Amino acid sequence: MATEQLYLQSIEAGYYTDFSATVSSVEGDKVSLDRTLFYPLGGGQNWDTGTLEGPNGVLNVHEVRGRGNILHSLDANHQLEPGDEVKGSVDWQRRHAHMRMHTAQHLVSGVVYESFNGARTVGNQIHHDRSRIDFNPISLTEEMLAQITETVNALIDLNHKVTDSTMTRDEVNAEMPSDRTNMNLLPASVHQLRVVKIGDNIDLCPCAGTHVRELSEIGHIEITGKKSKGKGTQRITYELQTPQSVPLPTPGRI
Repeated sequence: MATEQLYLQSIEAGYYTDFSATVSSVEGDKVSLDRTLFYPLGGGQNWDTGTLEGPNGVLNVHEVRGRGNILHSLDANHQLEPGDEVKGSVDWQRRHAHMRMHTAQHLVSGVVYESFNGARTVGNQIHHDRSRIDFNPISLTEEMLAQITETVNALIDLNHKVTDSTMTRDEVNAEMPSDRTNMNLLPASVHQLRVVKIGDNIDLCPCAGTHVRELSEIGHIEITGKKSKGKGTQRITYELQTPQSVPLPTPGRI
């Protein structure tokens, strides 16, 4: 049975950390729920961690994977059974770090595409403390890296809003080139897409990740390295400075 992915309801849903759910199945230390706020590994973004509180106490969520049926890896002696009611709580510090990093990735990818002859994002990996993006075709110089940093941080300072909506493939293609949005990587059977947009089309990209409401939450980026990955592909790594203010999670339980 597919798990309802609560974090996909809206950008705002990413700010909730507490939810109620029912255990749907158990496979050893892996437990699936009828609904979850935990983001599973996917789209380059790492998983959320946190806790589940069940009939036998509080359990640590170590890993989350899957797309339809999402599996939460717990301690081996969790003792949960199908039908048990649980209360989940997502680690806010890790969640918000991923939100900041992922929105920063969209922003950097958009800036690189617009600034350097349509260089595409061909890979990325989002961690809570560092991230990377692979571009092709491009050969990055120190001057280009400085330009990327300056442009991205200037956009962050302007504090553009980040929004999401549902669009068709044709609607997305009418606003952004398909090579920029990597539309060819999406299954042809998927017609309705969850799209994340920064400002007035600074970036628009199909994405199932969690993101911040506005760019000021990111903090300035710092590009910490680059390396060649062959055949015109180059990888940059980046970290984020601490923003001036970090929002608290939205109170209440979904």
